[in-house]
This record gives sequence, structure tokens and C-alpha cells, in this order.
Amino acid sequence: MNEPPETTPSCCCGGSIPSAGGPGTDLARAEPPATPARAYEPWMIGTVRTPHGDVPQVSTTLDRRDRIGHWKARWGMRRMLFLVQPGLYAAGSPDSDSPVLVSANYKMSFDRLRSQFDSLDAWILVLDTKGINVWCAAGKGTFGTDEIVRRVGAVGLDDIVTHRRLIVPQLGAPGVAAHEVRKRCGFSVTFGPARAENIPLFINARLEATPEMRRVRFPLCDRIVLIPMELVGGLKYAVWIAVGFLLLAGLGEGYYSLERVGDPGLRHAGLLLAAFLLSVVLVPALLPWLPGRAFSAKGAWLGIAMALILVACEWRAPGMFENWWTLAAWVLMIPTLASVLGMNFTGASTYTSLSGVQREMRAALPLQAVCGVIGVGLWLAGRFL
Repeated sequence: MNEPPETTPSCCCGGSIPSAGGPGTDLARAEPPATPARAYEPWMIGTVRTPHGDVPQVSTTLDRRDRIGHWKARWGMRRMLFLVQPGLYAAGSPDSDSPVLVSANYKMSFDRLRSQFDSLDAWILVLDTKGINVWCAAGKGTFGTDEIVRRVGAVGLDDIVTHRRLIVPQLGAPGVAAHEVRKRCGFSVTFGPARAENIPLFINARLEATPEMRRVRFPLCDRIVLIPMELVGGLKYAVWIAVGFLLLAGLGEGYYSLERVGDPGLRHAGLLLAAFLLSVVLVPALLPWLPGRAFSAKGAWLGIAMALILVACEWRAPGMFENWWTLAAWVLMIPTLASVLGMNFTGASTYTSLSGVQREMRAALPLQAVCGVIGVGLWLAGRFL
């Protein structure tokens, strides 16, 4: 699963934990201290004294370094190192009555949450999600009941706040069993709004969410910002496949020709890279308007449209392809490529669920494999016919 859109404020740890009798059990105290030593970070501006030790106080304003870090993460630069240490943090000057909001330790999730507290005081409980955001972590099992119970005990939260309530991101709900959290650590779970900017309104409304706060949207701007990560993730494979087409283009009747590597080899390699780039950009951009429910079908329809344009160009100005075998190969391979890339985008979308993605993959992968093999076979046949 790729990375999803950061539409929540933050949008099960390995090994299960035996049921705890309550917040004061030995299990809760078996974890590291509540406030382990942390390396200094520019966004730490002080500490807040608590009965369980000093808690780092965080800035609620994102600076240039934070935004550069976000940009680099979007482009996959040291992405899995873009995280914060799990534990308890203070936004503003919270006290024992201040709300506790749960977040992932993916720094972009953490930053989205802390930046909402210019006029509010709150505690931020950061779970160890291995640097994965809430939506993906809930599906992968690193944001869930076990880790919440573990972290509440680790930071000594029952000594720090007098209430027994956690505000958990709405998109983390698939991984959290609220009744189990209450049973095992004594804290009830309230699911917050879908988007970070609604957190202050939600808290000021005494944790009552409006229907609009619950609505999960995936607008164009949220889809477009995901393109760089999709591009970087697939480009290395696309380049190697393009190199394969380039070298295989030298095959032909009787001998291997470097002249054929140059032309039509470069043309075929360029065509594959162009189909890759168009699919990566247009699938997320046109997602709501592409036909079909399955992402693989949406990608396939986009690929069919590109293939038809290719056929029209060849019909009006013949010469791009050596023969109709080669054209037929691309008419099959382009929709297959677009379908694979479309299905890959499911991991970045809030439209999908883990079970839905698994069902789609079981249906789509065999068909994609067959079409891909036939397409490559036609292309190779075109080298000799």
C-alpha cells in the first residue's frame, strides 16, 4: 500500500499484549519512561512539567524546514526516515484537563496535527507506526488497539490527565477497537473529524462532529500532490522496461542491428515512458470521471483512450510502427500498463479498503498478466514479420 492523502490530522504494533487490568497495571509500567531522552528538533520549543516527567513542547507553526521536509517526502527522498519519536508531546500549555489527540509518527501527519493548535492547548500522543501515516498504518496494523494501549501505559497518561478520553483520527478507525482500548487501559476513544483543519471546531463543540466533518473527500488538489510519489516509485521500473524495449528492437530478420536499436528502438522506449507518465498523472487527476468502480478498470479505460489516439495517428500518418503486429502490441500493452498503474493508486486513496483492494487484485492481476504477455509476444513477432 502506498502512501495515502494527508486529509486527517495524523490523515497494531507487532506482537499482541495480554489484557491489562487497568491503567495502573505492571504491564503499563513495563514500557520505557514516559519522556525518554529526545534529540533536539527545531520544532521543539521547550518542555511542560508533568507528574510523570517533562514533556517536550512543540511549535504550532510550520517553518521553512518543515515544508522542505514535506516536499522531499512527497518525492520519496528519505521518506521512511521522515518521522518523529513516539511518545507524548505538548501543544501550547496543556494541563490535566486538556484533550489528548492520537497521531502517527509520520512527521507530515504529526505536523498537520500540531499546526492546528495556535489557540488551543492539547496533548499529542504519538504512536509508533514505523513512519507510516494513519490511513495506511490502520490498514497495515501499526496504528491500532495494541499500540494505543502500549503507548498510554508507556507515557503514564493516567498520571498526567484527570479525564479518560482519547481523540483518535477518523481514518484510524479500521485499526482501533474502542471497547478493547477502554477495557485494557481505561481510556475511552472518540473519533475526531476527517480533516485536520476541523480539529479546533470539533474540540470547541465539545467533541461533537457535524456530518460535514465526518465526510471524507478526495479533491483534485489532494490527488495531485500524490503524483510525485507515484512517479518516483514506478519510474525506476519503467526506465528498465524501456531499456529492454530499446535493446530488443535490434532483433530482426537474419541479424541483430544497432541501427534498429536507434530507430525504431528509441521510438518504442519513448512511447513506453510517455504512456507511463500520462498514466501516472491522468489516473489521479481524472479519477472521479474515469468509468468503472475498480481502479484497474479506470486505468484500463484511460489506456484504451490513449491506444485509440495512437491508432488514429497511425491511420492518418502511417510510419510510426513497422507493421500492424507492432501496433496491435501497443494497443494491448498501453491499457495493461495504465490498468496496473491505476490499481497501484488504490494504496493512496481513501476510496478503497484493504478487503476491496485484495478482491480487485485477485480479479485484475491474472487478466493484466495475460494481456501483458500477449502484447509483448505480438511486439516480438513484429520484429521478424
